[in-house]
Amino acid sequence: MECVLDVYKRPYDADFPVICMDESPKQLIEEGRSSIVMKPGHEARVDYEYVRHGVVNIFMANEPLKGKRYVEVTEFKTKKDWAIFIKTIANEQYPHAKKITLVMDNFKTHTASTFYETFEPEEAKKLWDRFEFIYTPKHGSWLNMAEIELHVLIGQCLKRHISTMEKISREVEAWTSNRNNKLSKINWQFTNKDARIKLKKLYPSIQD
Repeated sequence: MECVLDVYKRPYDADFPVICMDESPKQLIEEGRSSIVMKPGHEARVDYEYVRHGVVNIFMANEPLKGKRYVEVTEFKTKKDWAIFIKTIANEQYPHAKKITLVMDNFKTHTASTFYETFEPEEAKKLWDRFEFIYTPKHGSWLNMAEIELHVLIGQCLKRHISTMEKISREVEAWTSNRNNKLSKINWQFTNKDARIKLKKLYPSIQD
C-alpha cells in the first residue's frame, strides 16, 4: 500500500508517466420490452424483463496527473487481450516515454509470462523493460485510480441496457474523447501519513 502511495506523490514527468490500469466486465443486455421515454410529468419507465447477450470486457488505463485515459472494449479478458492492451499503451499511447510506471492489481494475467506467451521473446523482453509494475495489495484495489475512472465511466455512460459490443465501443469512445478534452483529473489526497492513522489496525504491532 505504501509503495503505491509513494508512486502517487511523484510529480508529473512526461518521460516517466504514472499510469493506472484496471478492467471490468459489462453485460450485454437487450430490453425484453420497449421502454417508455421520459416526458413532462412522467419519469422514464423501463421493464425489468431483459435478454442477456453475454459479457464484454473493458480495459481502462488512465494517467491521473495529465487527465488522460485510454479505454478499449474487448470480447474476452484473456492473457493475450491484456498483453495486446499493454503493448498499445507502450507503443501507441506513450511511444516516447523512457519508463512507464503502471499501477494495477495482482490478477493472474498481469505477469511477465503473459508477454512471452503472446509475443516472440525479443519483443516480450523489450515490452517488459518499458514498464515499472506497481501492484496494489490483496483486497486493496481501491488504491488503483483506474478503478475510480471505471466507476465514472459506468455511472456516466454505461449504467443502462446496451445490447451489442459495437454500441458499447461507440459509447465508450465518445465518453473517453469528451473526458480527455476536459482534462478531467482525479484529486488523490490519501497519503502514507493518513494510512498510518486511519488504517492503524492493519499495521503489525511492534514487539518489545
